[in-house]
Amino acid sequence: MGTSKQFIEYVTGQIKDAGIITYRKMFGEYALYSNNKVVALICDNQFFAKPIPQITEFVGDCEMAPPYPGAKNHYLITDQLEDTQWISELIRISERYLPERKPKKPKKI
Repeated sequence: MGTSKQFIEYVTGQIKDAGIITYRKMFGEYALYSNNKVVALICDNQFFAKPIPQITEFVGDCEMAPPYPGAKNHYLITDQLEDTQWISELIRISERYLPERKPKKPKKI
């Protein structure tokens, strides 16, 4: 099915106060960035948060599912997506505790 442009714009609007929010289309779906860190995946118009211990504490008993076939389970955020404060805090926690992106290795010639 794929994620609609309207959905990714809705999500970024909900978390606009959680840092520098950007997204990048990857394989027909989206990676969501906060301050240059991938904090979530948006696949098939669904929001998937990375499963790190700090998020586990925050989300409590939350459904987990793979964002795409073959992927590890992530937290599937549904109803809370409408709560701007809650989803923004989720993004802030994720950004705070996720590691920095690894620099790309130079291409060998």
